Amino acid sequence: MLVVDDEHDVADTQALKLGERYETTVAYSGQAALDAAGPEFDAVLLDRRMPDVHGDDVLSRLRERGYDGIIIMLTAVDADLNILEMPFDDYLQKPVDQSTLLSALDQHLDRPDEDDRLDEYFRISSKLSVLEREKSTSQLEASDEYTRLKERARELEWVLHAENDDFEELKETYQSISRSYSNN
Repeated sequence: MLVVDDEHDVADTQALKLGERYETTVAYSGQAALDAAGPEFDAVLLDRRMPDVHGDDVLSRLRERGYDGIIIMLTAVDADLNILEMPFDDYLQKPVDQSTLLSALDQHLDRPDEDDRLDEYFRISSKLSVLEREKSTSQLEASDEYTRLKERARELEWVLHAENDDFEELKETYQSISRSYSNN
């Protein structure tokens, strides 16, 4: 597991939270993440706002280089419609407690049989969930990309429900993870 954050205390705290279950390495900048990331890491927890190389650029470069591991954006940056086209697997807003972080990682890493459609469904659902909390209905309805992804999620849900007896349980587990920070 590669934990990337330019704030040393934050990165070290996240690594500590994960250390009981996962072997972790910390990178304190976008460039350090690009230098370190490789197939030996099953997952990358990636901050978005970093001064040297922005997390969005790190994400793009990792995918361009062929990194196909799990990438979870772990950030204090409010989600905007631009996340719809970003190739991450999940989006969690800081602060994230240990339970939420471990649940999200377990969900992505511990599925015994890989199903690309299920992975796609969860990637899309993460984006939709965060945006539906951050944006107004009119802002979302004005986005063709949002509308397209919402329809794709419905299609995938229908197929996955028909083919997987445990789809509802997987979906409920996924939805139980809070992806947006709330002051409530």
